[in-house]
Amino acid sequence: MPTVLIPLAQGCEEIEAITVIDILRRAGITVLSAGLDTQPVRASRGTVLIPDTTLEMALKQSFDMLVLPGGQPGSNNLKADARILALLNSMAIEGKYVAAICAAPSVLATAGLLDGKRATSFPGALDAFPKVQQHTAAVVEDGKLITSRGPGTAMDFALTLVERLAGKAKRQDVESGLVR
Repeated sequence: MPTVLIPLAQGCEEIEAITVIDILRRAGITVLSAGLDTQPVRASRGTVLIPDTTLEMALKQSFDMLVLPGGQPGSNNLKADARILALLNSMAIEGKYVAAICAAPSVLATAGLLDGKRATSFPGALDAFPKVQQHTAAVVEDGKLITSRGPGTAMDFALTLVERLAGKAKRQDVESGLVR
């Protein structure tokens, strides 16, 4: 079964983090949430999240996909963490999936992964990165890079991730159970 790492930074967007974790787990995908430190994560709207582990411990494992929830200051906290930037580059070099939603595509751009690539984000989040081919679709894929707009697109984003990791039939099975 595929494995996915979801780093949770202080100030992350809770809808994006929880929706992705929930939908992937409904698909039977192994998901590990990891805090950047040992503290509970206070998300952007004050919800307190308890990660499964720390990023330090998670980095001892291998993953098929890395997913970055957005939100502020969560995205800036991810961007400021050298371990996240190194992991992004490592995953890309290994040909693994890298995904980000809302403001978090700016973390991918900071790592240089979006140069000349198609991507979407929360409006304005990628404006400082002129090499990115910005789009406004809910979900944009460019090879193994997957980006999404924001909290309102979190379910579409998560279902796209399921489809890439477990196939279209699994996506349809999960989606039908959601009564969308």
